[in-house]
Amino acid sequence: MKALILAAGTGTRLTGADDTGRPKSLLQFGGETLLARHIRILRALGIEELVIVVGYNEDQIRGEVTAIGADDFVRFVENPRFREGSVISMWSARAALTDGGDWLFMDADVLYDPAILERMVASDAATCFPYDSSFEDGEEPVKFCLKGGRPVEFRKAIGDVAYDDIGEWVGFIRMGPEFCAALADRTGAYVSDSPTPESYEEAVRDLILGDFNDRVGAVDIAGLAWIEIDFPQDLIRAEQDILPRIGKPQYGTPQ
Repeated sequence: MKALILAAGTGTRLTGADDTGRPKSLLQFGGETLLARHIRILRALGIEELVIVVGYNEDQIRGEVTAIGADDFVRFVENPRFREGSVISMWSARAALTDGGDWLFMDADVLYDPAILERMVASDAATCFPYDSSFEDGEEPVKFCLKGGRPVEFRKAIGDVAYDDIGEWVGFIRMGPEFCAALADRTGAYVSDSPTPESYEEAVRDLILGDFNDRVGAVDIAGLAWIEIDFPQDLIRAEQDILPRIGKPQYGTPQ
C-alpha cells in the first residue's frame, strides 16, 4: 500500500493572503511538523511510498522532507494550478492513482491518533471511510451519512437526506485500485468541464453515491483524538486538547 497527501493549498483561512507563509503541513505540534509526523506514522505502518502533491511554497515542503531524511520515501507531484481548487491537486496525482495498487489518501492538515489509520488499514473493505459519530455539528464539517450501511450523503450541507448513522469525515480514505482509477477519471471530468473546479470531495461524492455505493466500507473512530486545522481556533484546540490526548511521539521511530 502507498499513501497520497495533498499539500498544495495556500491555507488562506488560517494564514490569510500572505504568500510568504508556511504550508499547513509544516505546522508544528510537540516539536514535530505535521508532515514529519505523517511520514513517521506511515513508515511504521509499512507504507511503501508517500506521494505528496505540492504547489504553494513547495520548496519549504521539499526542504522538510530532506531535513528529516525521507527523500527515499517521498515522491513529489507538482500542481502549478494550486490556487484553482483541490480537485486539481487530486487530478494531478492521476498517474499514481492508476498504478493498480491500494492507496491511503490523507489531507495534510490533520493532527490525529495513529489508531485511525490502523483501523482503516485493518478494514476488510478495499475502500474505507473513517468518520467520527461524536462530532459537533455545524457548517464546516463534511458529513458522512449512512443508511443500511451504505453512503447516502457526503457534504457539509446534507439537506433532508434520511440516514441512520452520521459523522464527520476525517479527511482520509483507504482506496482500492478500482476506486482510485474511477477517482482519477472523475476528477479529470471536473477539471475539464468546470471553469471554477470544485473541491475533490465532490468527485468522491459522485463515486460513493453512484457506482461504488455498495462497495464502500466505513469505520467509526469516535473516541479517538483528531482535528483538521483550518482556522486559528483550531490551532489552539490542537495544542490544548488534541495533542495531550495523543501524547508525545511514540509510534514509529522519529526521523
